Amino acid sequence: MDVKSGQEPLLSRKEDVVGCGKKRSFWVSSAKVILRVVMWVIFITWAAFIFLYPSDFVTELYHKWRQATEGTLFGITGSVFLLFSGPILLIAILGSAYIVLVGEEEIHEKKSSKFPRFRLWTFPVLVDGPFGVVSAAEMIGIVLFTAYVVWAFAAYTVKNSELVSWFHVPSKERSILMLELAGLRLGMIGLFCTAFLFLPVARGSVLLRLIDIPFEHATRYHVWLGHLTMLLFTLHGLFYVIGWAIEGRLARELMDWKNIGIANLPGVISLLAGLLMWVTSLPGVRRINFELFFYTHQLYVVFVVFLALHVGDFLFCFAAGGIFLFMLDRFLRFCQSRRTVNILSARSFPCGTLELVLSKPANLHYNALGWIFLQVRELSWLQWHPFSVSSSPLDGKHHLAVLIKVLGDWTGKLDRLVSSASEKGTETEHLLQRYPKITASVEGPYGHASAYHLTYENLILVAGGIGISPFLAILSDVLHRLKDGKPCMPKNILIVWAIKTSDELPLLHTVGMESILPNFSNSLNLEIQTYVTRESQPSLEEGKVIEPVNSAVFPASKGCGMSVLVGTGNIIWSGIYVIVSTVGLVITLALLDVFYINPYHVSAWWYKGLLFTACMSVSVLIFGGLVIGLWHHWERKTSSHEGKKSIENGTVKQNEPKMHKDSSKEQYISATRYGQRPDFRGIFETMSDRWGNVDIGVILCGPPALQTTVAKECRTQNLKRRGNQAIFHFNSHSFDL
Repeated sequence: MDVKSGQEPLLSRKEDVVGCGKKRSFWVSSAKVILRVVMWVIFITWAAFIFLYPSDFVTELYHKWRQATEGTLFGITGSVFLLFSGPILLIAILGSAYIVLVGEEEIHEKKSSKFPRFRLWTFPVLVDGPFGVVSAAEMIGIVLFTAYVVWAFAAYTVKNSELVSWFHVPSKERSILMLELAGLRLGMIGLFCTAFLFLPVARGSVLLRLIDIPFEHATRYHVWLGHLTMLLFTLHGLFYVIGWAIEGRLARELMDWKNIGIANLPGVISLLAGLLMWVTSLPGVRRINFELFFYTHQLYVVFVVFLALHVGDFLFCFAAGGIFLFMLDRFLRFCQSRRTVNILSARSFPCGTLELVLSKPANLHYNALGWIFLQVRELSWLQWHPFSVSSSPLDGKHHLAVLIKVLGDWTGKLDRLVSSASEKGTETEHLLQRYPKITASVEGPYGHASAYHLTYENLILVAGGIGISPFLAILSDVLHRLKDGKPCMPKNILIVWAIKTSDELPLLHTVGMESILPNFSNSLNLEIQTYVTRESQPSLEEGKVIEPVNSAVFPASKGCGMSVLVGTGNIIWSGIYVIVSTVGLVITLALLDVFYINPYHVSAWWYKGLLFTACMSVSVLIFGGLVIGLWHHWERKTSSHEGKKSIENGTVKQNEPKMHKDSSKEQYISATRYGQRPDFRGIFETMSDRWGNVDIGVILCGPPALQTTVAKECRTQNLKRRGNQAIFHFNSHSFDL
């Protein structure tokens, strides 16, 4: 045995060792390359086929494929599903295998390049306008989708003109026919957009983990696609309505429900559900009444089901792949959210901020830039609210903390609930027995598969108000990694924090930096600049650590930590879940064809569309549910040996974030400016001069106005950059439903 290997701790994990371990296996590396190439080939071919579908060449290929497979078991439905939905499901399956192979490798500390370089994902191109801050990579996607819609509509218009020219009819009827054909083509384009619409909102999807897009970014893409899709479907319906109204058959056509062909009435219902979701999701309506937006958005079930009834089974297959992956994710999230999660403790700060510490199992992994969705059943059984995680995964194995700003009705009720629990707990010496429980459910944690804050040696963290929460997690994560000798690139960190009043200053001390790593200034240069915008001078209490107004510790039940099904769930089980459910869908459709559709000659389009959606639901519930049941059993079995007495013996309590009271031992540069706002131009130029020709990661968590300001300055600095200056990489950690 090698001497060095004998000195290695037996319990050390592979990913915690830098530069150690065996060299990657040739076969693993080869499999990775092959899988990556195959996935790219499948995706490019699939996307190109959709993009070029309006062309005569691809349309002819499609019709030949349909004719060749029409006599098979699955018929036209199977051939269309294989062409348009099969590829995205196959990529999800191959992606699971790829992520497993990547997980088998050692996680090495990324070496910084000799010279800084621009990156498409972190270079802001647009900073104002309807899309918000748009990176170069996102701009490419917007341009491609716009080009597709323009190209497809133009190509279809040419085809429509050629088709209408064959009919010798009066000009009025020709115009009506052109109008209805244009509506038909817009509906087809909208159906292709629907194939992408549901992919970004599958929060725990393998696809998002494969391309490492966090759900807060993916939600934006869903919003953009939703606007485009509903615009196309609205024009689709409007063109038909105008044509029918001119001909005087509007009422009859709207109520028409054909067995063979397109059923109009289901389409009207689907469009109305979509319009209601669209209108209530507009920014103005969403900000005024979030609950209206949330509840009406559940009409997506009506939208999808009646869309299938409207177009029939084989046309629905153009978009079925993305919808099926969303159904898988939604059922998984439903199963995860049914578990009751212990709130171990709660604290209320004078600035109107709550800290909740939640129980989690030791095998639930997340990174410091994670999000969770939280439901408190004492307040509402339906409302879910997103919060960024304020604790590092290295703070403790059995807990996770979030900071919540008291802003609206729901958070106000939660604050009163914590205060009530605190008051009742002081009535007796037996605090743990007298505190009432708060019942919570959790979805997540979600976020980047990789901790991208660890890929920069130089970081500028810009926070607005409660946006400091994820940066507290970053600080704790970096300090723990430096303490434990784990891969950690950050060496210089500047925090720029803009707050309204000095009441929020104590939030910085929720991370006991000195207690985590004594003398951390030897390995980390930390500077904190705080801007108190609504106060002209410091208060008398400045420099004092203010204790929480109310705090409570709740009795914890055994086995009531978060579920590991979603977010950072085990990728092997996630892959098995997708594979088994997909195979189950194929089996269910085959049984339906063999024992019902073919023997009884079922031909109604709308009915076959209904049966197809039923098969999708059955495969998720039965086949997927079987995997989830086994997954739950595996989770309980693997978590049992972690020690059932960890909560009972106070392990979690000892690891909870505490106030750092000894301000005299601060090892970082701290400056608090009153009555000022951050001058980002001056800040960025100073850091560029100080740090030199390097990559600087700028991570922002704050309101849209702050995002725009910081992104604009990043773009300005990069465009006027000279050879010896830094490149600023903009990363937003802000989330807006």
